[in-house]
Amino acid sequence: MTDTLFTPLTLRDTTFRNRVMVSPMCQYSAEDGFANDWHRIHLGSRAVGGAGLVMSEATAVEARGRITPQDLGIWTDEHAEKLEPITEFVKSQGATPGIQLAHAGRKASNTRPWEGSEPIQPEAGGWETISPSGIPYPSDEPPETAAMDHGDIAAVIDSFRAAAERALDAGFEVAEVHAAHGYLIHQFLSPVANDRDDEYGGSFENRTRFAREVTEAVREVWPDDKPVFVRISATDWLDDRESWNLEQSARLAPMLEAAGADLIDVSGGGIHPDQDVPHAGPGYQVPYAEVVREDAEVPVAAVGKITDPTHADSLVRNERTDLVALGREMLRHPYWALEAAHELDADVEWPPQYRRGRFD
Repeated sequence: MTDTLFTPLTLRDTTFRNRVMVSPMCQYSAEDGFANDWHRIHLGSRAVGGAGLVMSEATAVEARGRITPQDLGIWTDEHAEKLEPITEFVKSQGATPGIQLAHAGRKASNTRPWEGSEPIQPEAGGWETISPSGIPYPSDEPPETAAMDHGDIAAVIDSFRAAAERALDAGFEVAEVHAAHGYLIHQFLSPVANDRDDEYGGSFENRTRFAREVTEAVREVWPDDKPVFVRISATDWLDDRESWNLEQSARLAPMLEAAGADLIDVSGGGIHPDQDVPHAGPGYQVPYAEVVREDAEVPVAAVGKITDPTHADSLVRNERTDLVALGREMLRHPYWALEAAHELDADVEWPPQYRRGRFD
């Protein structure tokens, strides 16, 4: 029987009611890392709207791992407690709550996008960032970033492990390791940001070590019946220099699976401002996910300007992806999944409060 967008998906013993995933999207609305009413309404409304998997934004595993001072965090038990009401509500609506565990590395300590995404210097309330090699993210006035020693690496891995434990206590069903978009784990993967000459740099095996060790650490504390995802940038979009590319991503995927990942969430770019983004038409990043799925034989999520229900459905029907992740479209249309079910003539359960608004 052919799977469709509204066929449930089971990974380990966790079943998503459909293949619609709310992609992690930073809201830059937390105070000291704590979730508030904005996050509860933002994530809760997408669960009411019929999505199968509702993934939180990038949630920092330590304070210095935040992109901005307003990022969500989970580096203390108190942070987890603020997230628990959100997971309870998401589950009460039939959706599965997921959390993206993240560390921004050299891309930390910035103002919010609507404030210019400019580096915040320590004297202005920012903080010293860390990175694989001490190479700052290019900008007009790049702040210094400290090269990580082995103690720093071990500490960050421990932070991911502890954050996963807190996320489990908060009620999340999926843990996603953020290894994409130029943030810390991606910085280790890409030679654009990693020129180390030890066991964490140089060869493909060495550059991927940190990603594998973080995934292993999360898997160690995540229950056997619940899935772990890893989001990667399939390519740096930097053709004119040695960089991370799709071939390396396909090689990495089965290694991540061996480390405990159940699905690879495939995105792209973010390591350098000179990236050459291809024509961003509907589904422009789907081919990356397709290659990873076919070459590595690992379940994947596809993302990238997927807005049309028929298009999303065809991606699953044609076995190009296992989950369809929607970002900006979900910002515009929180109830996209319910509307898509109507368009595709799929039989889904509406919230009883909204049944008078059904299309039939």
